Amino acid sequence: QVQLVESGGGLVQPGGSLRLSCTTSRSIFSFKHMAWYRQAPGNQRELVAKTISRGTAHYQESVKGRFTIYRDYQKNTIYLQMNNLTPEDTAVYYCNAEKDSQHFWGPGTQVTDSA
Repeated sequence: QVQLVESGGGLVQPGGSLRLSCTTSRSIFSFKHMAWYRQAPGNQRELVAKTISRGTAHYQESVKGRFTIYRDYQKNTIYLQMNNLTPEDTAVYYCNAEKDSQHFWGPGTQVTDSA
């Protein structure tokens, strides 16, 4: 069973920054893709950023230039660096890992813009 645990969420002022972390119970080499999703109240869960291959990632249009997804293979951790946060970024953020067509999810971490 794969376990994912997110951390790093919190309350931030507009224009501020946060870094989310997601640590996995397996080597991140074993996953085809890893990603961050988010879900705001009343909205569907949406893709924020996804690793495509080493050094390549896909981003939702609204976060391009502000968010960066990256991996630390030694720590089995992926990160989401979020800069210049806005009220529209307020949501629960979920870590996702894909292996053999299965998707695994963390419990989520809340990010709130204080505006």
